[in-house]
Amino acid sequence: MYVLAVELDLHLPGCRSLKEKRSALRPVLDGLRNRHPVAVAEVDHQDLWQRASIGLAAVSGTAGHAEDLIDEAERFVWSFPDLEVLSTTRRWLEDD
Repeated sequence: MYVLAVELDLHLPGCRSLKEKRSALRPVLDGLRNRHPVAVAEVDHQDLWQRASIGLAAVSGTAGHAEDLIDEAERFVWSFPDLEVLSTTRRWLEDD
């Protein structure tokens, strides 16, 4: 079993309130949940108006397939013109 997790640090420059931030993130999170076989959650910066961190995880029988799933999900996030991806951090989760 291969588990690949990625954290994407996002900047939402047009947001002026937490309500606007939630409205801007909703299509991203819902789209990931509905169109991509990955787990997704907002994992940090919940109290900041223009920042967000989302975590994605993919589980697969092969490492290559897990990478393909995450690559596809990342491309989806990058397709939103109203947000900037500041950084991405990938981690393979090991079985003990």
